[in-house]
Amino acid sequence: MRPRIATLDFARGIAIFGILLLNISAFGLPKAAYLNPAYAGQPSATDAWTWAVLDVLAQGKFLMMFAMLFGAGLQMLLPRGKAWIQSRLSLLLLCGLIHAVFFWDGDILLAYGLIGLVFWRLVREAKSNQSLFRTGMVLYLIGVSILMMLGLISTAKPDSFWQPDFAELQYEQFWRLKGGVEAINNRLDLLSSSLISVAVQYGWELGGAMLMGASLMRSGWLKGQFNVRHYLGVAAVMLPLSWIIQIPAVVIAWRTGWDYRWSGFYLQAPREIGALMQAVGYLALCYGLWPQLVKQRWVIWMSQVGRMALTNYLLQTLVCTFFFNSLGFYQHFSRLQLVALVPAVWAVNLAITLLWLRHFRQGPMEWLWRKLTAKAAGEA
Repeated sequence: MRPRIATLDFARGIAIFGILLLNISAFGLPKAAYLNPAYAGQPSATDAWTWAVLDVLAQGKFLMMFAMLFGAGLQMLLPRGKAWIQSRLSLLLLCGLIHAVFFWDGDILLAYGLIGLVFWRLVREAKSNQSLFRTGMVLYLIGVSILMMLGLISTAKPDSFWQPDFAELQYEQFWRLKGGVEAINNRLDLLSSSLISVAVQYGWELGGAMLMGASLMRSGWLKGQFNVRHYLGVAAVMLPLSWIIQIPAVVIAWRTGWDYRWSGFYLQAPREIGALMQAVGYLALCYGLWPQLVKQRWVIWMSQVGRMALTNYLLQTLVCTFFFNSLGFYQHFSRLQLVALVPAVWAVNLAITLLWLRHFRQGPMEWLWRKLTAKAAGEA
């Protein structure tokens, strides 16, 4: 088993925890609430401000951060060969499919596995680190351009995924709380829509971020081989610049009442560009502050969360679906109250991680993933 990079594990742990800041609204509120705070009419000032702050600081940032780290992982797996990589990604895709159909419709694993299977060869065949990074940037910008084009061809009237009517909201609450076959059928419908989105637009951005992450690993940037001053300089440029790009878009979205075409497409484009820049900035902060951070106990704990990233991501689903669906707390909390619940889920992640790694070297899902990969690749 290859030696682990502690900073990489720490960044992965930060990403897993950060993703929940947005996912919590998808667990506790209707699907439309994820991007549109006005899904059921004008939101309260508290909900609007919560949306705005999260949009600037978290929305898309931790997903892109995780995608870049995923790409870095693909680069590190290249010595294992084609059979290992394809087996590993195929099993991740299967895990994501099971997760999306039987547990939660907000799954990202299927998309990561699918896009990884499509793009890993570009990582292997890249002639230079620079060409790999440029290819990733072009793919990401293609995804943003497609988003703009979708805005041009879309109708001004919002679809039900953006602004559902009362009956649709009631039905969504019904099947989420009821579960069973009714919930599976609806999750299958949502999965088909998600796969179309990945194929048409989001997959370009995801693949681009993965290639850029692979490039940063190949160059040594994600191995911590650059000096601290360099990382802090990157963070000092990327973070303010990303906010300069995003904040006006967030303000305009608010001022237009989260208009479907503007907020869902035109104003989403600069936020997508800012999200990638901010993800790089967050990663640079992790590496630039590492000499000071590594001395703190919570940072070691966060690195251990990153070691069990797959287990912890799935654990968040189990905890949240049990609380919101099984216990019936779905739609009982405002957006701000949901964010306040996030540390409790983090605490569960952390407690189980520390307990498990006290006795085992890998998380349970990581161990199973590795064993099945070896078997599928013919190395068992």
